[in-house]
Amino acid sequence: MVHRIAVIIIFLGFLLSITSLCILDGFKTKIRQKIFSFGAHIHLTKYDIDKSYEESPFVIDSTVLDSIKAIANIEHVQGVSHKPCLLKSSTEIQGVILKGVGPDFDLNRFKENIIEGSFITFNDSTYSKQIVVSDKIARKLTLKVGDSLLLYFVQNPPRFRKVSISGIYQTGLEELDEVFIIGDIKLNRTLSAWSPAEIGGLEMYVKDFNQLDSTANQVYQRMDYDMQIQLITDKYLQIFDWLNLLNRNVSIFLVLIMGVSSFVIIATIIVMVMERTPMIGLLKAFGTTNKKISRIFLWNGFRIILIGMLSGNIVALGLCALQYYTGIVPLDAENYFMNSVPIAFPWFAIAAVNIGAVFIFILILILPVRFISRVSPVKAIKFN
Repeated sequence: MVHRIAVIIIFLGFLLSITSLCILDGFKTKIRQKIFSFGAHIHLTKYDIDKSYEESPFVIDSTVLDSIKAIANIEHVQGVSHKPCLLKSSTEIQGVILKGVGPDFDLNRFKENIIEGSFITFNDSTYSKQIVVSDKIARKLTLKVGDSLLLYFVQNPPRFRKVSISGIYQTGLEELDEVFIIGDIKLNRTLSAWSPAEIGGLEMYVKDFNQLDSTANQVYQRMDYDMQIQLITDKYLQIFDWLNLLNRNVSIFLVLIMGVSSFVIIATIIVMVMERTPMIGLLKAFGTTNKKISRIFLWNGFRIILIGMLSGNIVALGLCALQYYTGIVPLDAENYFMNSVPIAFPWFAIAAVNIGAVFIFILILILPVRFISRVSPVKAIKFN
């Protein structure tokens, strides 16, 4: 009975631990993908004391651009610009930021956000008159794909442009969905009287996000003196701090689970030793060494641990795989930024938890087994 309880508790511990790791990693990966689909890891702009959304224009030197692209961890570079405007439908007005992009825009990262229609089509001769709006803005202004509307730009002199909606996107992040629409960078250049080569910012994607700081330092060493650099982790500081807090919570949860499992293992071995005290005395009376008797209890304890660990891992990975391929467990997108529980498989973390647990449990097994050497054969045989 004690053995079964120990197996069940270890099974539940690993079921919860592995499932939590997969959900946390999936959640972090999904949130990061949504942020990165709209904003690159590194954003380079001209230094300006004005902190408005609209950047000062600049022309990136080809030598500087080539040196940045040559950085090993840089995956993609694209030019963008931002311009505040008013989005006016037949009934409503909404203040938004028009993010101007060009043919070099990394559409592969963004296209999974498009829920209706398609991305804008670029023209070689003039700017595209299409825009992509968020689902939240579309519902607020009662817009749909194919509708025409006016963009009003507050500048001197004030201007407006008639555009049509080619697509609707949804990230689930209010910081993005309530503010940004996407259009042609040529439109921003035309309205601001920029040259065809001028951009508002240079966005850079990295291959390895864990090397973001070192890559940003390399970009900093190559950029011009009048430029400034901003990391995505600084731009959306609250979201990344929240993700780091989730990491800390899961770490505390894993420590608690391992603590409870360790306590159960110690209690189980002690009960096993007490139940088998007469047997221990009999074996010692026949000349069996403490080392050989200890091996028996160590193997039984390890077998309990192994059964609990394997069954916990198999069930946890099976449930996570089911959720990964079917999305059977839904979420409220308004509160959790996604429609179903996200799953990823951090194999390194899963392996580390299992290997670390094995070493900890083996060390814990040795402690109660050492009491066997103190058992007196005569007293043990009389023990009832």
